[in-house]
Amino acid sequence: MEFIKPGININFIGRRNIAFMLSGILIVCTILLLWWHGGPNYGVDFTGGVIVQVRLDKKHTPAEIKKALQAIQLEDSIIQEFGDKNHLEFLIRIKKTNIALTGLDEKVKQALIAEFGKGVEIRRVEMVGPRVGKDLRQKALFAIFYSLLFIAIYISGRFELKWMMAIIMAGSLAFVVYVTAIIGMSVTWFIIFAMMAILVLCWMMKLKYALGAIIALVHDVTITIGMFAFTDKEISLSIVAALLTIVGYSLNDTIIVFDRIRENIKRLRRKPFDEIINKSINETLSRTILTSSTTLFVVFALFILGGNVIHNFAFAMLIGIIVGTYSSIFVASPVLLLWHDNRYGNHKKGRSHPRK
Repeated sequence: MEFIKPGININFIGRRNIAFMLSGILIVCTILLLWWHGGPNYGVDFTGGVIVQVRLDKKHTPAEIKKALQAIQLEDSIIQEFGDKNHLEFLIRIKKTNIALTGLDEKVKQALIAEFGKGVEIRRVEMVGPRVGKDLRQKALFAIFYSLLFIAIYISGRFELKWMMAIIMAGSLAFVVYVTAIIGMSVTWFIIFAMMAILVLCWMMKLKYALGAIIALVHDVTITIGMFAFTDKEISLSIVAALLTIVGYSLNDTIIVFDRIRENIKRLRRKPFDEIINKSINETLSRTILTSSTTLFVVFALFILGGNVIHNFAFAMLIGIIVGTYSSIFVASPVLLLWHDNRYGNHKKGRSHPRK
């Protein structure tokens, strides 16, 4: 099925500087938002504590709910509106981890009834210990990191037939992991340091396809987390699942473009490398738009009709699909051109692409 007529020639590569500027602004905004909020807004899954979901029959502000909880010494809880505002539901995040769970729902309910009258419904009560929350947070970070590492290894072997180079890169990174473990580096800084090491190793070992794919995936995950920071939504285990799904989806789109670039390099040896990349993007544009739009419609339906439980997951998928489609065109492919220009110089007309 051809959604776009064959022969279309949109100058995507010519607009790469605008795209890089836009991506840079979004990433800087993400970093500033995370710094302003003191890090991501982790849910109880990762921080530990108790979460109580309540439903009221009349509209009240979070400040009024905090005041009502003073009677049971829970006024320092974090109150957030949950789902559609018309449902009048709130999440009460209790920071205390030594609080007794037995009878807590009834205490909260009676405190709210005393302040607001009848019409208070306790929807759920969940508790996670602080140690369990910390372990889950570390495992979630490692899951994202190792998924990116194995993707780098796969792309290197799949497109450049450099399996040995990829294995050497994995071994080098294992050494980095060993060193950081000895010095007792925190998990967050370890992930940042290790990701930088992956990018440097890809550059030094001339793993250009892996470099483009990893930069695009880090770009997608970072901006998705930035949107959660902007909207002050919680990051829970389901969101980690969404991020890993986004990584897989974005990678699939990037591989389609990379595969066409590799085919066109063999067929169009005399053409400049930027024209080959641009032609490849245009040739796969119909498939990219069809795949993205059909997936987007399904996720949008989940976002609107899926209910409160799946709302944040669908939101992450919406952002991830949009950003992932954008990055496969405006980030992953232009990185190949940047690598080529740095290695061979964009002024050399005689060589249109790196020789094997």
